[in-house]
Amino acid sequence: MGKEEILQEIENMAVKDLADLVEMIEERFNVSAAMAAPVAVAVAPGEGGEGGEAAAESYKVVLTSPGQKKIQVIKVIKEITGKGLKECKELVDNLPATIKENVGADEAAALKEKLEDAGADVELQQ
Repeated sequence: MGKEEILQEIENMAVKDLADLVEMIEERFNVSAAMAAPVAVAVAPGEGGEGGEAAAESYKVVLTSPGQKKIQVIKVIKEITGKGLKECKELVDNLPATIKENVGADEAAALKEKLEDAGADVELQQ
C-alpha cells in the first residue's frame, strides 16, 4: 500500500477510528500526538480545496466540568498536555480551563471524546 492510499484511507476514517489509530501509533512507536500534529498540519494545505480551509480552523478544548470521575479526568489531561499531576489538578479545580489551544477540528473532536469518555464536560471553541 502506497503513501497516497494510506492518506486516502485516513481521510475516510471516522473521528473515533482516527483517535484509536493515533493511540495505537503512539504506543507502537513511542511518540505523542503533539509531535505528529505539526506534520499533519503541514500536509493538509497541499491537498488544496476544502483541506486547506479545514487546516486553517483552530479550536480550543475547554473543560467545563470534571464530572464524577475527577481523578480519571486529571489523568487524561496529563496524557494530553504532558503536564504534571499538580498542574493538571489545578486546571480541573479552576474551571473553565483551556486544556489545549490551536488544534484542528479532528484533533479537537478526538480530545473532546477522550475527555468525555473519562466523564468530563467539554466545549470546543473557535
